[in-house]
Amino acid sequence: MTLIKSISGIRGTIGGKPDDGLNPLAIVKFVSAYATFIRQNTTVKTNRIVVGRDARVSGMMVKNIVIGTLNGMGFNVVDIDMATTPTTEIAVTVEHACGGIIITASHNPKQWNALKLLNEKGEFLNDREGKTVLEIAEKEAFEYAVIDDVGKIISDLRYKERHIELILKLRLVDIEAIKTANFRIAIDCVNSVGGIVIPDLLYALGVKEIFKLHCNPHGNFSHNPEPVPENLTEISQLMTDAKADVGFVVDPDVDRLAIVCENGKMFGEEYTLVAIADYILSVTKGNTVSNLSSSRALKDITEKYGGRYSAAAVGEVNVVAKMKETNAVIGGEGNGGVIYPESHYGRDALVGIALFLTHLAKKKMKVTELKASYPQYFISKQKVELTPSTDVDNILLKVKEKFSAYDITDIDGVKIDFPDKWVHLRKSNTEPIIRIYAESHSLSEAEALGKQVIDIIKEIC
Repeated sequence: MTLIKSISGIRGTIGGKPDDGLNPLAIVKFVSAYATFIRQNTTVKTNRIVVGRDARVSGMMVKNIVIGTLNGMGFNVVDIDMATTPTTEIAVTVEHACGGIIITASHNPKQWNALKLLNEKGEFLNDREGKTVLEIAEKEAFEYAVIDDVGKIISDLRYKERHIELILKLRLVDIEAIKTANFRIAIDCVNSVGGIVIPDLLYALGVKEIFKLHCNPHGNFSHNPEPVPENLTEISQLMTDAKADVGFVVDPDVDRLAIVCENGKMFGEEYTLVAIADYILSVTKGNTVSNLSSSRALKDITEKYGGRYSAAAVGEVNVVAKMKETNAVIGGEGNGGVIYPESHYGRDALVGIALFLTHLAKKKMKVTELKASYPQYFISKQKVELTPSTDVDNILLKVKEKFSAYDITDIDGVKIDFPDKWVHLRKSNTEPIIRIYAESHSLSEAEALGKQVIDIIKEIC
């Protein structure tokens, strides 16, 4: 069993001994610490916290414990039940809530679950705030409410519709253009909450023909839920069988968007943000942001339109902070995460779908043609498993020394920029691994660069 405590929340496999997996005791302790932090720091007076969950098998069990603990801490809970991560973020602001908890382990397999923690803006806690929650949990520095102050449950299952309504009102979402294009669209929602919201969004956008894969939200994921090419063979085949124009795949909490071309080949999750930024920047001048592990293609597109590109440390909260600092009009992460401030400061696959379809409709291109119009880069994503005794700091230091002749960025792990390629290695916040991303103008070169770094790490270890 595994339990990972980090500034981004608590994540683990279900079950185990008290100090092992994500069990009821661990959930109570961590939620109590979060509630204490919110009580001490919120400026909102509603005394409400929003709770949403993806469709994982353990979701209802975890939700009941989370809500009971928040009630025990004296908070009223707005229970929106099965909802995407971006829907829950939006609900926090609509409810004028003090914060929110999203019960989801994102792309992790079904035995995992997690708590993602939001502030009163519906945004993730930052590094300092997350560390404070961990300290409160470690010290058990919390106190439960007396009987007259125990919180209540407010059930509200209308947020799916509200989220869709807000997307339809976005200035750059052109419903008429999408409707006129008569798109045939395939979707894979990996048996989670995307299955209950993406079809409704597409119908609201005027799409009439939808070919569905794994839209029943029972939580027994039909394949590995991370939306990467090796897990998407079914929709690749469906694209050609159904003669679909475009395919969309999301992760279980619908904050990542992968796109499939009409020929069944992957558009590339790195290019989700690139394509949408191309559309946004063509009509709205401004800057962009992505994390250090994202493609150079976004920088190329941004500079084409006269904007300024900035890189942030990996993590949505870091990207959002840099977007606010640089007044970026679009940003996100190379894993298919799109952040559009005119909607809200959070990765949102639903917003991504609406903007991409508008772009595709206006371009009057096939998806393969659109992809070919962008600078062509290839990213290799590899990893090294860690043991409890692995000295990650020493590994990063040795790698920096090895490549000291090149441009190095160390705000988040180590990124080495070569004239025609780059490699970025960092310790994951959610899994016991070092992630190694490399990019070049060919996949073989990117993979070779990543393997070179892995060999160096193995020598160090």
